[in-house]
Amino acid sequence: QVQLVESGGAMVQPGGSLRLSCAVSGFTFSDDDMAWVRQAPGKGPEWVSAINIGQKVYADSVKGRFTISSDNAENSMYLQMNKLKPENTARYYCAKIAVVTTTPIGDEYQYDYWGQGTQVTVSS
Repeated sequence: QVQLVESGGAMVQPGGSLRLSCAVSGFTFSDDDMAWVRQAPGKGPEWVSAINIGQKVYADSVKGRFTISSDNAENSMYLQMNKLKPENTARYYCAKIAVVTTTPIGDEYQYDYWGQGTQVTVSS
C-alpha cells in the first residue's frame, strides 16, 4: 500500500524558515520522481518543486529560497523553505509523479499518489 506522509508545517513569521518532510512507503522511492505541490485557500494546486530523473527543479516563485532533497535510505523527501513570504501560505503536499510531459514552456507533471498535506502559514 502506497503511503506518503508529510510533516513539518507550522506558523512562521515572514522571513522565517521551515523544513517539510515526506515519508514514503509502499514503493521504491529511488526509482520514482517526486514533487511538492501546494494549494492556497481559494486557489488551485500549484507545483513548487520536483526531483525528476535525478534533477531538482523549482517554480520561479521559490527558486533560490526553497531546496528539495531526498534520502533514499530513509525513503524520505524534504523541502527546506527559507525567506518565507505570506504568499507562501498554503497546504503543502508531496506527490509521486506518474507522467512527465515535456512542453515548450517546461515539463508538466501528472501525479498518482498524494499525501494528506501539511499546513504552512506565514504571518506576522
